[in-house]
Amino acid sequence: MKKFIVSILLVCLVLSVVSMTGVAALKFAFMPGIADPFYFTMEKGAKAKAAELGVELIVGEYPKAWGPEYQVPILKALAARGDIDLLFTAPTSTEALIPVLKEIHDSGIPIITVDTYLGDGDYTKPSNYNFPLSYIGTDNFLGGQVVAGQLALMLGGKGKVFLENTNPDTSSVINRELGFRAGIKIFPDIELVGVEYCLDVQETAVAQVSAALQKNPDLGGVFGVNVFSAQGAYQAVVNAGLEGAVKIATWDATEILIEALKRKELDLILAQMPGEMGSLCVEWGFKHLTEGAEIPKKVIPGFFVFTQENVNDPDAQKYIYK
Repeated sequence: MKKFIVSILLVCLVLSVVSMTGVAALKFAFMPGIADPFYFTMEKGAKAKAAELGVELIVGEYPKAWGPEYQVPILKALAARGDIDLLFTAPTSTEALIPVLKEIHDSGIPIITVDTYLGDGDYTKPSNYNFPLSYIGTDNFLGGQVVAGQLALMLGGKGKVFLENTNPDTSSVINRELGFRAGIKIFPDIELVGVEYCLDVQETAVAQVSAALQKNPDLGGVFGVNVFSAQGAYQAVVNAGLEGAVKIATWDATEILIEALKRKELDLILAQMPGEMGSLCVEWGFKHLTEGAEIPKKVIPGFFVFTQENVNDPDAQKYIYK
C-alpha cells in the first residue's frame, strides 16, 4: 500500500513538473528609438525586471538614425515573429507611427509607448491613436520649465539664450521646447534668440550652435534638449573657448556630459530615469497580462538635476546613463 501511495505521489510530481515546464514564458519586445546611452540604459532596466519576473525580453535592432523610415521596418519584423505578447516602443513620430502601431495592435499585440507618445499623448479620449495601454515617460514640459528657470537664474535673470532641438515631430523634445519657452516667460529680460533642429545628428548640432555663437557674440546660455543636441551644443561652446562664459544646460546624463560637468565645462544636466522607464514597462505589462491590471494611461517617473555642486555626490551616481 505504501509503495502504491509513493508511486502515485511520484506520478503527480512528474505531471506537475511537466505541467510547469509546459507553460511558456511571456515574451515582450522592446523597440528603441535610436542607438544612444538613454535607450541602452532603458534596455538594462527592462532586462533586469524581465529576469526578475521570468519574462523573455526581445530587443529590436537599434535604428541607425532617428525616424519612421528607420524604425518601421524593424517594428514590422518584430511583429511578424508571431510570438510577441506585448510591445513597448518609443515612437519616432507623433503621427507617422500611428498606422503601423495600430496594425500591430489590431493583430493582437498590446502596446505601451515609452519616452515618446502618439498624437497629443492623451489616450483617454476617442481618437485614432488611443489604442496604447499607456505612455510611460518623463513630464518633458515640466522638465523644460525647470531647465529654463535654472538657466535664467545662472544668468542673473537677463541675457540671450539659444535652444538646440532635434526633431520637430517628436513628442518628448517638442514638449521640452514648449516647457522651456513657458519657463523663460517668467523672466522678461531673458530673450530666446533662436531654435534649431539637428535631427539627432551631433555634428549638425555643433554647426548650428557654432553659427548661433557667431551671430550672437553676447549669447549668455544654450540649452541642448537631448543626447545628441546636448553633446553637440557643449562641443560647440568648448570649440569656441567660451565654456564658463556661456552657460550650458543639457538634457540626458551621458558619461560624456557628466565628465564635462565635473570639469566645469558645462553647468547643468537634467537626467531622466530611463532604467526605471524600461522596468516599469515590463512590470506593468506583466501585471496587465497575468492579473488583468489596468495600467494608468500615463506613468510619469521623475528626473534629477545634476549641477557642478552635486555631480560627485554618491547618491547622484545612480542617475548617470550607463
